[in-house]
Amino acid sequence: MTHDTLFPAMTRIRQHFENAALRDIPGSVRSEMEKLRSRVPTGAKVGVTVGSRGIRNIVAILEAVIAFVRECGAVPVLLSAMGSHGGGTERGQMEVLGSLGITAERLGAPVVACEKGREVGQTRAGWNVHMLESAFSVDAILPVNRVKTHTSFKGALESGLVKKLVVGLGGPEGSAQFHSIGDPEALSPLLEEVGTAILSSMPVIGGLAVVENAYEETARIEAVAAESMIERERELLLYSKSLMPSLPSGRLDGLVVEEIGKNFSGTGLDTNIIGRLRIQGRPEPARPAIRYITVLGLSAESHGNATGIGLADFTTQDLIDRIDRRATYLNNLTTTFVTRAFFPMFFATEEEAISTMMHCLRDAGAGAARLAFVPNTLYLSDCYVSAALIPEMEENPRVEILGEPRPVTFDAQGRLLLRLSHAQDPPGAP
Repeated sequence: MTHDTLFPAMTRIRQHFENAALRDIPGSVRSEMEKLRSRVPTGAKVGVTVGSRGIRNIVAILEAVIAFVRECGAVPVLLSAMGSHGGGTERGQMEVLGSLGITAERLGAPVVACEKGREVGQTRAGWNVHMLESAFSVDAILPVNRVKTHTSFKGALESGLVKKLVVGLGGPEGSAQFHSIGDPEALSPLLEEVGTAILSSMPVIGGLAVVENAYEETARIEAVAAESMIERERELLLYSKSLMPSLPSGRLDGLVVEEIGKNFSGTGLDTNIIGRLRIQGRPEPARPAIRYITVLGLSAESHGNATGIGLADFTTQDLIDRIDRRATYLNNLTTTFVTRAFFPMFFATEEEAISTMMHCLRDAGAGAARLAFVPNTLYLSDCYVSAALIPEMEENPRVEILGEPRPVTFDAQGRLLLRLSHAQDPPGAP
């Protein structure tokens, strides 16, 4: 079915982001870990943190870390450090880690999940310092995590090694304390304060930071000593932000997202990309500015966690049917940003959902509507844009226009045919 009068024709474009990436992951890990060799106690159990985020090359990175720890004469142990993720249970954590390939069989090191913790002190400002019991079963701790901007708060420290210690290894209690803070501006200072306390009281020997480029490739791996972790992470966060992808335009009438999911963003839809926070009492970002967002599906890798669905305006019955409400609600109750779990208007087919969005944009006129279709909010190199955006694309040196305009069509089941899910390899990728 073709909707020539309802939808503008869409043209495929390719955004060229900086794509410098490491090709020898094991070699890079080994080279960096040499900085920490003298800190690895011979014969000690070294707890290497593992979490629920979809870090590219995480298995190869962990394999190299495990091999290095053994080479130092120590015993590697993988510590689940994901706060309340995995439903906050040991079984749920192991299921999530297993889906990422993080298993004892695959990596040759025991994986320890733990849901019980203890309070190990307080900071000067009165914040409790929590640690999982599993952190006390090892002699040394080595957090491994991706450093990147967070989807709910901004500051000198966001997602990274320190958050892995405070929230991940802090377990459900540490996570609950962090997410119970009503003021997002207080979260980064809290990370620094509680993180400082953990670094001074627990046997953290250092950490391994991972930075990814706009194609989710590993751009940098860096070992950081414990005493310089906070300062260096601030610098790595700025570098990470410089590599972030973005939508082809900061002003859209409508955005269609093929999939949301925890493997694309902690909020399913990356708030930094869509310009929506939905945090009570906090102003929305001025840019990007998007009138309506339609999401079509939920990724299998999200295991039913549809966090972020409340950031959209329209969706499909199929997505709603795939939601694990317990996992979704727990995630959002933990953060207290409950609006992000609200259901938008949902329709029987993708065709109906997108058509409804276009009905709401009738004041713009189909031919003048500024539309973009993207696969998700992580892989944004290839997109479809409407005719109204083409002049802007032609003036953008990082944008390449691919082919001629194509009509928006659907199959017999009302499924959108202009899809991009399998077209996100960076230029020159093998």
